[in-house]
Amino acid sequence: MNPLISIIIIEDDEKIRNYLTALIAGSGQFNLAAAFSNAEDAISFFEKGLATEVELVLTDIQLPGKTGIDFIGWLKPVRPEIQFMVLSVYDDADRVFKALKAGASGYILKNTPSNKLIEALHDLSSGGSPMSSQIARKVVSTFQETAYIDPQEALSVREKEVLEWLSKGYSYKEIAANIYISVETVRTHIRNIYEKLHARNRSEALRKAGLR
Repeated sequence: MNPLISIIIIEDDEKIRNYLTALIAGSGQFNLAAAFSNAEDAISFFEKGLATEVELVLTDIQLPGKTGIDFIGWLKPVRPEIQFMVLSVYDDADRVFKALKAGASGYILKNTPSNKLIEALHDLSSGGSPMSSQIARKVVSTFQETAYIDPQEALSVREKEVLEWLSKGYSYKEIAANIYISVETVRTHIRNIYEKLHARNRSEALRKAGLR
């Protein structure tokens, strides 16, 4: 018989917290180590060494005091093996990406049916990244909007020209001399190129433009 998966809940709404407690404890598949109404009490629980067996954290975002995202950001570096799932009413991209960036591996909306929530927790414990369909669609849409930038559309004719010279290994001064502009103007064009292509350096800009 497999050991039960140890989990904690952080949810400030008492009614929802009681529902989650009953659902998870009654599933026979998880060991509910603790349930908290705020992040501060959960932090104290970990700091006192009472959470050594905890494998999963299910947390709301909007909490009194520290947010669920604050809590994830605090605990993830300390206990990187723990898997975090947000359970929230919020489906805006800003909160979703802040939670994922902080260390959450799953994001489920509170209107998720109880059986699907239990399935999501199992998926999380198995290394998956469960997300409500609305959240997954939002992540995909945001990724599609930002992942690929066509340099032919993003860059001006002059910026493309500067980038071509840059790809051939020419210095700023040499580029300036070849296309009859100042070195400062070359720098300005390159700053604009980096910004438009979301590139941090020359190599990344050339790669995104298909020149390397």
